[in-house]
Amino acid sequence: MVSFFSRCFPKRRKGQQQQQQWKEIEARDLESRPSWNAPDNTLLLEAFEWHVPDDTCHWRRLQHALPGLKEIGIDNIWIPPGCKAMNSSGNGYDIYDLYDLGEFDQKGSRTTKWGSRRELEDLVEEAKSLGVGVYWDAVLNHKAGADYPERFQAVKVDPNRRNVEISKPTEIEGWVGFDFAGRGDQYSSMKYNWQHFNGVDWDESRRENAIFKIHAPGKDWAQDVGKDNGNYDYLMFANLDYSNPEVREDVLNWGTWITNELSLSGMRLDAAKHFSAGFQKEFIEHVRKTANKDLFVIGEYWSGNLKDLLGYLQQLDHSVTAVDVPLVVNLCRTSYTKGGDLRKIFKGTLVQSKPENALVSDCRRCGKNCYTDNNLL
Repeated sequence: MVSFFSRCFPKRRKGQQQQQQWKEIEARDLESRPSWNAPDNTLLLEAFEWHVPDDTCHWRRLQHALPGLKEIGIDNIWIPPGCKAMNSSGNGYDIYDLYDLGEFDQKGSRTTKWGSRRELEDLVEEAKSLGVGVYWDAVLNHKAGADYPERFQAVKVDPNRRNVEISKPTEIEGWVGFDFAGRGDQYSSMKYNWQHFNGVDWDESRRENAIFKIHAPGKDWAQDVGKDNGNYDYLMFANLDYSNPEVREDVLNWGTWITNELSLSGMRLDAAKHFSAGFQKEFIEHVRKTANKDLFVIGEYWSGNLKDLLGYLQQLDHSVTAVDVPLVVNLCRTSYTKGGDLRKIFKGTLVQSKPENALVSDCRRCGKNCYTDNNLL
């Protein structure tokens, strides 16, 4: 009888075998699955991209789009760094003045690429009325577009091993003088000079491009940064020195100021791999204490190495959320692999190890080589 039914219903028997196989697979993988003991997810929209038209209308466009975004389930919007850039078309990552949100006539315009301060405030008010949170993109690693150069001692470093000096100290001329003449002392009286930085990439006197570390007592790269290239403190432009108490105080004050001015729900710390993790921790604690105790903070520490991400989170006492770059890599590889296995998608990811600190993001330009391009965060 068994033989008769086996021959009459072979598909049913095969289906039962497959079902049993899946149960065995699930049992084996149970311990490796992520723990979901984490707060409910919210949906964050990147409300800009690099090639937005340079027409100073973005804040108005975004305000007009907000009701529709709310209707489709957007909880928070991440807006670009709306501080004054080194020129009128700059996206804000070439940051000049943290305290100019499109209000003062500096660097060729009053507005930023994105619009005026008044239009930014209108956008924020609209978001608040709809219950949509606003996350600010905070560029705190460097300054660009200095008002004048200064002369100081510096040494060249090996670009592939930044902790190795390859020249003797010599005098160079670097663009490190910031007086913010258009703003004056409004909001902040801080002016920047060479003592507030630890590195530049241009010697005006010799018209030479290199990575120059400023040479003076107490000057060095921050040590609590990414270890790529030996030390990844220096990224671009004039690199801020967070061992300088005046720099720390000014940026801490800015964090409180902008969070209160714009009723921010969150911040993204740009280039988190490239400036002091100790200062980042201090900054977050300060802003949560003085402006918004529930401020949501994203640390843009771009690394496909889970160990690096866990180390960064530990340095900040898990006070931030980090982009789950390993998950981006896994998704990319699986999508380009014939017969890709989704059961392994969480292997070696933040979602698996620290789900409460993992930000899951898309990556639009992740090609077949699975390069983790930092185009989203």
